[in-house]
Amino acid sequence: MSDTIVALSSGSLPSGIAVIRISGPASHAVLEAVAGGVPAPRRASLRTIRDAAGLPIDRGLVLFFDAPGTATGEDLAELHLHGGRAVVAAALAAACAVPGVRLAVAGEFTRRAFEHGRIDLTEAEGLADLIAAETELQRRAAHAQADGGLRTIYQDWMSRLTRMRALLEASFDFADEGDVGEEVGRDVLALAERLAVDMDVHLARAIRGELLREGFRVAIVGAPNAGKSSLLNALAEREVAIVTDVPGTTRDVLEVTLDLGGVPVRLFDTAGLRDTEDAVERIGIERARKAAAEADLVLVLSDGTRRLPELGAPARSTHHEEPGGAPGFWMQDIEGRKDSIRLSVRSKIDVSAAAGVAEADYDHAVSTVTGEGLADLLEHLGRLAAEAAGGPDALPLRARQRELVTEARALLQEIDASEPPEVVAEVLRRTSDRLGALTGVVGVEDLLGVIFSEFCIGK
Repeated sequence: MSDTIVALSSGSLPSGIAVIRISGPASHAVLEAVAGGVPAPRRASLRTIRDAAGLPIDRGLVLFFDAPGTATGEDLAELHLHGGRAVVAAALAAACAVPGVRLAVAGEFTRRAFEHGRIDLTEAEGLADLIAAETELQRRAAHAQADGGLRTIYQDWMSRLTRMRALLEASFDFADEGDVGEEVGRDVLALAERLAVDMDVHLARAIRGELLREGFRVAIVGAPNAGKSSLLNALAEREVAIVTDVPGTTRDVLEVTLDLGGVPVRLFDTAGLRDTEDAVERIGIERARKAAAEADLVLVLSDGTRRLPELGAPARSTHHEEPGGAPGFWMQDIEGRKDSIRLSVRSKIDVSAAAGVAEADYDHAVSTVTGEGLADLLEHLGRLAAEAAGGPDALPLRARQRELVTEARALLQEIDASEPPEVVAEVLRRTSDRLGALTGVVGVEDLLGVIFSEFCIGK
């Protein structure tokens, strides 16, 4: 933390403009060395940037922001230069020539913002999600978290927990004070139960919201040559998978992500399901089964030459006859999550179907040649993905956050009215540690402040 760090903070080079950021106690010295002086705080100044030998590198804008009201909480400077690789390399080298200055490591500016109390851990994680966001709903959710959406929730929980701990501490440490009621234990239990309910609701919403980060998984399964790869290419509007008339072309799971209404929808093209002696193809079929088992939605394709099996049972083996009477394989042991969705899709509707197989038997009927039915299928996928994701107000949790909230909820369940208040206070302290870990702050001083202010202790 005593070092001054410098890094390119704008996009990849070359670019029209490059922004170099400097943060730390030697920011002042860097500007003196490379820009010939420090401009007034928060006022852009046009300067010539020079290297350690005094030779000009470029001409650009220089800004200085004095601590603590900066993004990192430290003195912060910026150089706005032309975005050439040689220009940026020379400017970084000139800055690092100043004693105590080095190149920043990944995430170090954000870490310093956290260390200086400018943001908490949830906001830092929200910033990471905002940078990685690829869809509109991902951006909204990440911005809400980076703007303190989760912090507000967890601070409220911490405040309520601190209140409970203060009540208990006062009940057995200062029982002779008139402000301390005899029904404190009962009040604390009621407050703990309400907090636990709020945690349950929060976790339930977060499970749905996590689809915004992880994506809504859609597995495309079916017999060989049912049109799975053609459908993937048509929905992606580009050639992702190889399409041939040779059965078993797809040996591995191919993936493409679509932005449907702001929700990332991950499509998986899988190997055709059939009995085979080919060892490599069998591996692909096992991966297809695994993709279907983990999917939020399974698209079961048929080209109309064979009837679809019943889709109600998650695990079944169904055999049909191939055209001409030869025994063949249709679908075997396709297991899915209990909460997954299955849609039947009739493919190749531009080709005449076999007798007795009607398009009405399917949820959708499409042609990747003419494009018929694709828009309806995409609209349906987008609607199901949006419903599963929980809407634009969902705040997805990271694994770390979910685990800590779950642990805190489990601790609250341990509270028993028959236990001594000292035992309950210890459980609440452990719960407070879990909540404090969510934001990176555990407020011991806040607890003492509540005790003194509300119970007039020590006067």
